[in-house]
Amino acid sequence: MKKERHLGLEIRMLNNCVKRFVHSTRPPEFEESTGVHGWAIKYFYENRGKDIFQRDFEERFSIRRSTATNMLKLMEKNGLITRESVPYDARLKKIALTQKAIDIHNKAIKNIKKVECTLKNGITEEELTAFYSVIDKIKANLEVEE
Repeated sequence: MKKERHLGLEIRMLNNCVKRFVHSTRPPEFEESTGVHGWAIKYFYENRGKDIFQRDFEERFSIRRSTATNMLKLMEKNGLITRESVPYDARLKKIALTQKAIDIHNKAIKNIKKVECTLKNGITEEELTAFYSVIDKIKANLEVEE
């Protein structure tokens, strides 16, 4: 007799496996930065040609001022960002990544590529296309139910 499998449980187990693998392969310098810091570093990295202020950060991540302040203070304490004055408004301080954060970002990108390569190992393009199609359908099913 074939054992019945449950999609929700399979997705949860797969998610747990991926989390464990990602955690086991991440470089040691990632230990002092949280996952949210990683998203923040990515945002600042992608916008490093622009003046980004705390209010921009708050809007981008839909967080309150106090949450952003605490997060940015911790990132500053950990040497990931600096706050620099801008010549056109003495009240404003733009947020800039330190070289440490840029190095972490670059290592994270390499690690993401390594994880993706491992996840896709032995899977054909056709299988990936089918997998993404099923994922899209599941997401659409869940959005209808909300």
